[in-house]
Amino acid sequence: MKISTKGRYGLTIMIALAKNYGDGPTPLKAIAKAHQLSENYLEQLATPLRNAGLIQSVRGAYGGYKLPCKPEEISAGDIIRVLEGPITPVEGIEDEEPAKQALWLRIRDAVKDVLDNTTLEDLIRHELDEPKEAYMFYI
Repeated sequence: MKISTKGRYGLTIMIALAKNYGDGPTPLKAIAKAHQLSENYLEQLATPLRNAGLIQSVRGAYGGYKLPCKPEEISAGDIIRVLEGPITPVEGIEDEEPAKQALWLRIRDAVKDVLDNTTLEDLIRHELDEPKEAYMFYI
Protein backbone atom coordinates (compact mmCIF):
# COMPACT_ATOMS: atom_id res chain seq x y z
CA MET A 1 0.00 0.00 0.00
CA LYS A 2 1.32 3.39 -0.96
CA ILE A 3 -0.02 6.56 0.62
CA SER A 4 -0.33 9.36 -1.93
CA THR A 5 -0.06 13.10 -1.37
CA LYS A 6 -3.80 13.06 -0.64
CA GLY A 7 -3.25 10.98 2.47
CA ARG A 8 -0.05 12.75 3.51
CA TYR A 9 -1.43 16.26 3.08
CA GLY A 10 -4.74 15.23 4.63
CA LEU A 11 -2.84 14.13 7.73
CA THR A 12 -1.00 17.47 7.65
CA ILE A 13 -4.34 19.33 7.73
CA MET A 14 -5.68 17.15 10.53
CA ILE A 15 -2.55 17.43 12.68
CA ALA A 16 -2.59 21.23 12.30
CA LEU A 17 -6.25 21.36 13.33
CA ALA A 18 -5.55 19.03 16.26
CA LYS A 19 -2.75 21.32 17.47
CA ASN A 20 -5.24 24.21 17.45
CA TYR A 21 -8.08 22.19 18.98
CA GLY A 22 -10.16 24.42 21.24
CA ASP A 23 -8.63 27.64 19.88
CA GLY A 24 -11.24 28.27 17.19
CA PRO A 25 -11.12 27.64 13.45
CA THR A 26 -7.88 27.55 11.48
CA PRO A 27 -7.81 28.84 7.89
CA LEU A 28 -6.38 26.46 5.30
CA LYS A 29 -4.35 29.39 4.04
CA ALA A 30 -2.37 29.36 7.31
CA ILE A 31 -1.78 25.59 7.08
CA ALA A 32 -0.74 25.86 3.43
CA LYS A 33 1.69 28.66 4.20
CA ALA A 34 3.20 26.93 7.25
CA HIS A 35 3.84 23.73 5.29
CA GLN A 36 4.52 25.31 1.88
CA LEU A 37 1.59 23.53 0.24
CA SER A 38 -1.02 24.60 -2.30
CA GLU A 39 -4.06 26.12 -0.62
CA ASN A 40 -6.24 25.00 -3.55
CA TYR A 41 -5.11 21.40 -3.13
CA LEU A 42 -5.81 21.51 0.60
CA GLU A 43 -9.30 22.83 -0.17
CA GLN A 44 -9.89 19.80 -2.40
CA LEU A 45 -8.87 17.51 0.48
CA ALA A 46 -10.97 19.39 3.02
CA THR A 47 -14.19 18.59 1.16
CA PRO A 48 -14.15 14.80 1.68
CA LEU A 49 -12.87 15.27 5.25
CA ARG A 50 -15.80 17.60 5.94
CA ASN A 51 -18.30 15.27 4.23
CA ALA A 52 -17.04 12.41 6.41
CA GLY A 53 -17.54 14.50 9.55
CA LEU A 54 -13.84 14.61 10.42
CA ILE A 55 -13.69 18.41 10.19
CA GLN A 56 -16.18 21.28 10.40
CA SER A 57 -16.08 24.48 8.40
CA VAL A 58 -16.71 27.88 9.95
CA ARG A 59 -17.65 30.73 7.64
CA GLY A 60 -16.76 34.37 8.08
CA ALA A 61 -13.79 36.67 8.43
CA TYR A 62 -12.33 34.55 11.22
CA GLY A 63 -13.47 31.27 9.71
CA GLY A 64 -11.64 28.17 8.71
CA TYR A 65 -11.79 24.58 9.82
CA LYS A 66 -11.84 22.84 13.18
CA LEU A 67 -12.16 19.35 14.57
CA PRO A 68 -15.67 18.33 15.67
CA CYS A 69 -14.26 16.17 18.48
CA LYS A 70 -11.11 15.69 20.56
CA PRO A 71 -7.89 14.74 18.72
CA GLU A 72 -7.73 11.43 20.62
CA GLU A 73 -11.07 10.43 19.04
CA ILE A 74 -9.81 10.56 15.44
CA SER A 75 -7.44 7.90 14.14
CA ALA A 76 -5.02 8.05 11.25
CA GLY A 77 -7.05 5.18 9.77
CA ASP A 78 -10.19 7.34 9.72
CA ILE A 79 -8.35 9.97 7.67
CA ILE A 80 -6.53 7.60 5.31
CA ARG A 81 -9.70 5.65 4.49
CA VAL A 82 -11.57 8.85 3.58
CA LEU A 83 -8.80 10.13 1.31
CA GLU A 84 -7.21 6.93 -0.02
CA GLY A 85 -10.00 4.34 0.14
CA PRO A 86 -9.82 0.86 1.63
CA ILE A 87 -6.57 -0.30 3.17
CA THR A 88 -5.28 -3.14 1.00
CA PRO A 89 -1.64 -4.05 0.26
CA VAL A 90 -2.53 -5.69 -3.09
CA GLU A 91 -5.53 -5.92 -5.37
CA GLY A 92 -7.39 -9.22 -5.70
CA ILE A 93 -6.29 -10.86 -2.46
CA GLU A 94 -9.12 -13.38 -2.79
CA ASP A 95 -7.63 -14.69 -6.06
CA GLU A 96 -4.24 -15.51 -4.52
CA GLU A 97 -3.14 -18.99 -3.48
CA PRO A 98 -3.69 -19.64 0.25
CA ALA A 99 -0.06 -19.08 1.36
CA LYS A 100 0.20 -15.71 -0.39
CA GLN A 101 -3.33 -14.76 0.66
CA ALA A 102 -2.43 -15.36 4.31
CA LEU A 103 0.65 -13.12 3.96
CA TRP A 104 -1.29 -10.26 2.31
CA LEU A 105 -4.02 -10.49 4.95
CA ARG A 106 -1.45 -10.36 7.77
CA ILE A 107 0.19 -7.30 6.18
CA ARG A 108 -3.20 -5.63 5.70
CA ASP A 109 -4.19 -6.34 9.30
CA ALA A 110 -0.86 -5.01 10.64
CA VAL A 111 -1.21 -1.76 8.66
CA LYS A 112 -4.85 -1.38 9.76
CA ASP A 113 -3.82 -1.96 13.37
CA VAL A 114 -1.18 0.77 13.26
CA LEU A 115 -3.46 3.27 11.50
CA ASP A 116 -6.50 2.53 13.67
CA ASN A 117 -4.53 2.69 16.92
CA THR A 118 -2.69 5.92 16.12
CA THR A 119 -4.72 9.00 16.97
CA LEU A 120 -4.16 12.64 16.12
CA GLU A 121 -3.23 13.11 19.77
CA ASP A 122 -0.50 10.45 19.38
CA LEU A 123 0.86 12.21 16.30
CA ILE A 124 0.98 15.58 18.07
CA ARG A 125 2.73 14.05 21.08
CA HIS A 126 5.24 12.31 18.83
CA GLU A 127 6.03 15.58 17.08
CA LEU A 128 6.57 17.34 20.42
CA ASP A 129 8.75 14.49 21.76
CA GLU A 130 10.88 14.32 18.64
CA PRO A 131 14.41 15.48 19.44
CA LYS A 132 15.34 18.66 17.66
CA GLU A 133 18.57 18.78 15.72
CA ALA A 134 21.30 20.45 17.77
CA TYR A 135 23.31 23.31 16.40
CA MET A 136 26.92 22.55 15.59
CA PHE A 137 29.35 25.38 16.25
CA TYR A 138 32.78 25.37 14.67
CA ILE A 139 35.65 27.58 15.85
